Amino acid sequence: MFPAADLPDTIPVFPLPGALLLPRAKLPLHIFEPRYLAMLDDTLKTQHRLIGMVQPYEAPGAEADRLHRIGCAGRLTGFSETEDGRYMVTLTGISRFRVLREIDGFTPYRRCDVTWDGFARDLGGAEHDDGFDRAKFLDLLSRFFEEESLKTDWEAMRDADDEMLINSLSMLCPFEPEDKQALLEAPSLQTRRETLITLIEFSLRGGNADEVMQ
Repeated sequence: MFPAADLPDTIPVFPLPGALLLPRAKLPLHIFEPRYLAMLDDTLKTQHRLIGMVQPYEAPGAEADRLHRIGCAGRLTGFSETEDGRYMVTLTGISRFRVLREIDGFTPYRRCDVTWDGFARDLGGAEHDDGFDRAKFLDLLSRFFEEESLKTDWEAMRDADDEMLINSLSMLCPFEPEDKQALLEAPSLQTRRETLITLIEFSLRGGNADEVMQ
């Protein structure tokens, strides 16, 4: 468990459209751009080893390089270097954060002052979803995976705990970046599960919002 007292006020941020990280989940990344190689080298020198994953804000008319206000910080828990100097890394989600301001500085990568207020639950143990009807959910999911030509280990799906199942699907399913942001900002595991179901139903109905079941 990551101590709240060790959460820094400033973190490097990695704006990557469609890449979602959630608390206690793992996100593999392939780092090769020079600015992010520099970010990785600098992060490895810190005690916290945190990198903030945040979605670029891509709404029509939005200013260039604008970021969403809420992201999720991950701790570097695995990395290996390739022969040509690139890195394969794993981030383990620690806590969501809210961006206060972006810092102008001399680093080639972006850094932000952040607050962790409002996300204390992220630092605790795994969440449970008492209202989760797994059989009904897996039936819906099987139709979605067939529609999208996706494959999975269904036995592992049936055996996974609530949080691992819902968060893994939120991260891996092929949703639009703004949909991923909605999943990130869900205040509880139950709300995330409800959002996930709505997105799956929306996709199965060909994007007709009027036919999505609530």
